[in-house]
Amino acid sequence: MTRLLDLSGDQLTSLRGRSLVESIHACEGRVVAAEVIGLMMPLLHEVTNAELVAAMGADLVILNLFDVDEPFVRGLPACPPDEVVRTLQRLTGRVIGINLEPVGVPAGRLATSDNARRAAEMGVQFIVVTANPSTGADNASIQSAIRAVSQAVGDDVMVVGGRMHGSGALQEQGSRIVGPEDVHGFVEAGADVVLLPAPGTVPGITADHVHGLVEVAHDLGALVLTSIGTSQEGADAQTIRAIALACKQAGADIHHLGDGGYSGIAEPRNIHDYSIAIRGVRHTWRRMAASINR
Repeated sequence: MTRLLDLSGDQLTSLRGRSLVESIHACEGRVVAAEVIGLMMPLLHEVTNAELVAAMGADLVILNLFDVDEPFVRGLPACPPDEVVRTLQRLTGRVIGINLEPVGVPAGRLATSDNARRAAEMGVQFIVVTANPSTGADNASIQSAIRAVSQAVGDDVMVVGGRMHGSGALQEQGSRIVGPEDVHGFVEAGADVVLLPAPGTVPGITADHVHGLVEVAHDLGALVLTSIGTSQEGADAQTIRAIALACKQAGADIHHLGDGGYSGIAEPRNIHDYSIAIRGVRHTWRRMAASINR
């Protein structure tokens, strides 16, 4: 399997299921994911936030608050709703995924089997089962949702599952957000990738704590995505580099920056700085510079 690092735009947008998982695994912890909110006004006029994070070095783009019943990304050229994801793939040359959630959100954003199948039909390459703040989702509801999504999409779509912050579940805060038994549950339910808070982003979440959970996931054959989901994607460059190296030391396979730097996007320069910290200028600039027409 060719490393995702070495793939061109056409190859990235065609990756599916196990091929996507294996190409990420082959990168040895050097894959960058950036999350954006397509409903919000782009940071740059008439350029989607997805295009901007791709330009700064992101390999994977995650669309937050994406409703499969009303697909929409602000700044995208006019296209049929069913073609929103494929149009974004064509413009960015990147792997495109969406968030779906267990509870507390509109019907089109719920992590149900029907919504998962609908997303797959639209061209979504991976689905992240997680929770936004104050939804009240806990690990049991996420595990159940992972199972529904995984059974619906089978091997066609990579499934990511877990939590990056407390999400309003009062009994699962701080270092109790995710434990070894939860990691087991997520993988058993069908997660190809377990989502964990990045060290230093949640009280009590240290690099050692995350490393222990990463070891559990890896032993079970799953990958791990460490996430900055606490608006620190808008922090200073020194903080970003410290989090990046902590995630690398903890064993992350995918490094995620959230959408809370500004409204709906990380501080774009932080994506670049994070990327350089975990893989140097060679792979960062290659991803930034390579034409999507290759």
